[in-house]
Amino acid sequence: MNILVTGGAGYVGSVLIPSLVKSGHKVKCLDRFFFGNEYLSSKEFNENLELINDDIRWFDSKILKDVDLVFDLAALSNDPVGELDPEKTYEINHLGRVRVATLSKKMGVPQYILASSASIYGQQSEIADETSEVFPITTYSKANRKAEIDTLKLDDSTFSVSCMRFSSVYGISPRMRFDISVNSMILDLFKTGKITVRGMNNQRPFIHIKDAVKAYEAMLKTPKEKIKGEIFNIGSDEQNYKIGNLAKEIASSLDEKCELELGDNKDFRSYAVSFKKIREVLKFETKYTLKDCTREMFNELKQGTLEESIKTITLKWYNHIKSDPILYQKFQINGKIL
Repeated sequence: MNILVTGGAGYVGSVLIPSLVKSGHKVKCLDRFFFGNEYLSSKEFNENLELINDDIRWFDSKILKDVDLVFDLAALSNDPVGELDPEKTYEINHLGRVRVATLSKKMGVPQYILASSASIYGQQSEIADETSEVFPITTYSKANRKAEIDTLKLDDSTFSVSCMRFSSVYGISPRMRFDISVNSMILDLFKTGKITVRGMNNQRPFIHIKDAVKAYEAMLKTPKEKIKGEIFNIGSDEQNYKIGNLAKEIASSLDEKCELELGDNKDFRSYAVSFKKIREVLKFETKYTLKDCTREMFNELKQGTLEESIKTITLKWYNHIKSDPILYQKFQINGKIL
């Protein structure tokens, strides 16, 4: 199968694409490559991977010629970044992805799958499923919801659209991120022997990055008739955590001294999610646990592998910010980047 992955050099994409290539698919990766493309440039991927340095807001639709499936992962990737420039967030996360879907349909691509987020649920008093009313709170989650609505409108007998609402992803990636809950807690534990939590009673669902990739592969293998026009929560019931309990489980996963500072705040983003639909329709079950990730990541940090990744990513992020006047202004005080 010929697959286009937008945002393919990002945190999840850089794990997904090698898996797709190794499964025998031909893949196009469309990305701005702000953080480089060294890993995906490896010779083991060259024959079946094409790297396209472009932007979902203005790429040439010819890229979609002969594509069988689009996995649309391109987005500004979390709440804090989304709030830096809300207008740009809507431009990319909403309008940019609707553009990808619209052009895909126009160019005869049979299937489009949007990577959305369970953060759309916002604040829930009961366990939410795909039929629950949603309450997106941040610019990031509101843009995701708008993208869901407008891409699903394009679904018809010749063009299949599906949306995947991912739990918060964690785990090791070639394009590592330490700005997300689990990864940042493990890094703090490694560097300081302490995990600090604000919002200990807030709930979130979580998923290991290897299981996130497994979910994409499950969507790929499932007949379009079963998933077209549908939204799927991606994760497992067992990994709905209160943030305080999340920190405790990370600490208990290691034979390391860890100080826990658990506090509360006025963050209204709190939701637990049901994953019954994906279990029943796709027969999808997660395999990896929080303990698996904690032990693996802590060992990698001890060996220094991820410490080097942190330095590399920080430098590339610094250079990216310097190249964007709006970001530079938001991230700097007295001429120095925070």
